[in-house]
Amino acid sequence: MAKSQTSGVIGAGSLGNGIAQVGAQAGYHVILFDNSQEQLTRATGTIQKSLGKLAEKGKLKDTADNVGKLIKTTTRLEELKPCDFVIEAASENRQIKFKLVQDLDALLNKGVVIATNTSSISITEIASKTKRAELVAGMHFMNPVPIMTLVEGIRGLQTSDECFKTVREVSENMGKVFIEAKDAPGFAVNRILMPMINEAFFALQEGLATPKDIDQAMKLGCGFPMGPLELADFVGVDICLAVCEVLHRDLGDSKYRPCPLMRKYVEAGWHGRKSGRGVYVY
Repeated sequence: MAKSQTSGVIGAGSLGNGIAQVGAQAGYHVILFDNSQEQLTRATGTIQKSLGKLAEKGKLKDTADNVGKLIKTTTRLEELKPCDFVIEAASENRQIKFKLVQDLDALLNKGVVIATNTSSISITEIASKTKRAELVAGMHFMNPVPIMTLVEGIRGLQTSDECFKTVREVSENMGKVFIEAKDAPGFAVNRILMPMINEAFFALQEGLATPKDIDQAMKLGCGFPMGPLELADFVGVDICLAVCEVLHRDLGDSKYRPCPLMRKYVEAGWHGRKSGRGVYVY
């Protein structure tokens, strides 16, 4: 996809606004969609603040204002009609994603790739909800997107070579390192990461150590930049639970069962940083 072309991003949460930002930094015209105008307003503020910091450090090729002008926001899905490439970054919910890709399939021009930022759901199943399964692929960004350099690419069963090549090229144009993982529950990153976070919740539930000490143990003992409970709060405890549920259901192994304490946190609305309370209070 040429840099002069337009990319769409679905969802203005922390991942979506980060994807929109790195797309604009790469020179793409970006249309950022969300159902909530309030969420779009927050996303715009977050992007402007992030671009300003990068400009101060001399890490932008253009001014923050010029990069920001490449991003248009909308609450009307039909405004994505002109897009040449679309990245779905909505909530990690099967039915929401299925409905979105169905709507995009009906809306977008023939030949447009739909990339999904799902962190655990089958790409093949998502693609099956469209009439362009060969043009659907996984494009899993890491959070915070402007800082983390990895994109995990996943082929569905019917993903074409040309589609996957496009996803790789867009990722690399955005300055990301691209790896390929199989279309299996959790792919590569979350197949390893989420069981660790889940086990940290079991350790907390069993009183093995305080939250702070669990995180310190992994940071100082294993060299992790962030402890697993801190990371759960950063990612979103609700998202961690959703991924653990996919691993447990689709792999059928009891070792992936979500920790009851994690589920209780989600039931209480303790989703982490975004809600002001998770394992820690913000």
